[in-house]
Formats: sequence, structure tokens, C-alpha cells
Amino acid sequence: MKIAITTTGDNLNAPMDARFGRAQKFIVYDLDSNSFEVVDNQQNLNAIQGAGIQSAEAVAKTGARAVLTGHCGPKAFRALSAAGIKIYNISGATVSEAIEKFRSGQIAEAVSADVEGHWS
Repeated sequence: MKIAITTTGDNLNAPMDARFGRAQKFIVYDLDSNSFEVVDNQQNLNAIQGAGIQSAEAVAKTGARAVLTGHCGPKAFRALSAAGIKIYNISGATVSEAIEKFRSGQIAEAVSADVEGHWS
């Protein structure tokens, strides 16, 4: 299973990015092979509108089944949910810490967006 983690960096020791739609990058981690790819999200970082929906589409294209992020707005939440992608909110962690917390079941699945739209 693949999971996408919002981040500001290019490796597993990078800090998470608290934002989903305007995250700098996503690390898409494959839990089965313990490998990852970095997906740049620059095109949505400064988008006037639609960043969450466009970011959700980008994550869906990677095959990820879950997103680990600090915060997720209502439009992104709906788009991810419609694509069958589960959302987990976690903050203040590195990418590797978030992966380990996800693997050990320490993060609860989000049931709704946790910020208003156009949150930055």
C-alpha cells in the first residue's frame, strides 16, 4: 500500500508540511517495498484557488491510498474521500516518524476537514 506524506523536503528525515493543498512536496511511500518517490507540488503552492483539489488529483495519480498531513481543507477532503483516499492528521513530525506512527496505528483517520477553505 502507498501512502502520501506532505513535506518540505526530499527524504524521510525531512519535516512534514502542515498544509495539504499547498504542501511543497509529497513523499509517496510504499509500505510493502519500503521505497519512496518525491512528488513536487510547486504548481499548487501559489495557486489562487483550487490548490486542494489539484493536490488531491496529483496524489490520486500516484496510487496512494492514504494521506498523512497536518491539516486538510474541506474541498481537498472531499476530493480525497471521493478518490477512496483516507486522510490522517499528524503534525510536528518528520516523514519517517509519521510513517512509523501510521504503521503502529497511532494516528486516527480524520472524519472531516480540520481547517476552513483557503487556509494557508
